[in-house]
Amino acid sequence: MSFNFSNGHTMSDDEFCLLRDCIYGHCGIYFDSDSKYILEKRLSGRLNDLNLLSFYDYYHYLKYNRNKDQELMDIMDVLTTNETYFFRESFQLKAFTDEIIPEIIKIKGARGNRSLRIWSAGCSTGEEPYTIAMLLSSIPELKGWNIEIIGTDISQRVLQHARRAVYGKASFRTTEDHYLRSFFIPQEDGYKVNDSIRKLVTISHLNLFDTGRMNMLGKMDIIFCRNVIIYFDRAAKKRVVESFHNALYDGGFLLLGHSESLMNVTTLFTLRHFKNDMIYQKPDRVFPGGAL
Repeated sequence: MSFNFSNGHTMSDDEFCLLRDCIYGHCGIYFDSDSKYILEKRLSGRLNDLNLLSFYDYYHYLKYNRNKDQELMDIMDVLTTNETYFFRESFQLKAFTDEIIPEIIKIKGARGNRSLRIWSAGCSTGEEPYTIAMLLSSIPELKGWNIEIIGTDISQRVLQHARRAVYGKASFRTTEDHYLRSFFIPQEDGYKVNDSIRKLVTISHLNLFDTGRMNMLGKMDIIFCRNVIIYFDRAAKKRVVESFHNALYDGGFLLLGHSESLMNVTTLFTLRHFKNDMIYQKPDRVFPGGAL
């Protein structure tokens, strides 16, 4: 039995393989054979918008049209889901604030280094990097530190939302009232993140397969990449995680989603058992335990 949700456009197996491989080569998102109907449904509107007759014509457009790069960027909005909210995965955030940050403060502070760089990779509509900023702003020991939080995503649509920084009820399902009072300004259409938090966060477009752009971000103390690599196959996960390894200072931390693991992907990271969660850490070759 087949299901056709595609406004009259049916995707053949050959067309599916061509488009799947094209998308995979661009960004690492992998659609297995059971996902053909999803790709058919999500891309059919692009055929209508571009007045194309078949998915093969669309593949040809993605490969050879002068607007191919823009089109590949645009379809990320329809291929990715962006479910997120403030203070997601609270047990991991508690490990971040109560265990990881004090360790970094102790190690870096002893050397007179009062800077902290954190990357939210796959930041979606911005709740994650702003959550990180709110948590750090609530830690007295970080007063006077130079804090930089970089949020990146492949979808331009969600980045526009993140830059606007206005959120509705669904984003606050686990947010405590004191955070709302301290860090948000009520608006007609929701709550806006205040300037003291927004100034800590930079939002920019990034494809995690773009190694050159990733290198330009510079070294990080901590990388959050939660619920992103679930879209990748093992080879793509390995490629992206190795890029994260290169981006981290020795002793830096990688925080993945609760359902994600580096098992059978790479042995570059050590899994640290904290009181509140288990966190991946880049080993320090000189000072085991993390020099940062």
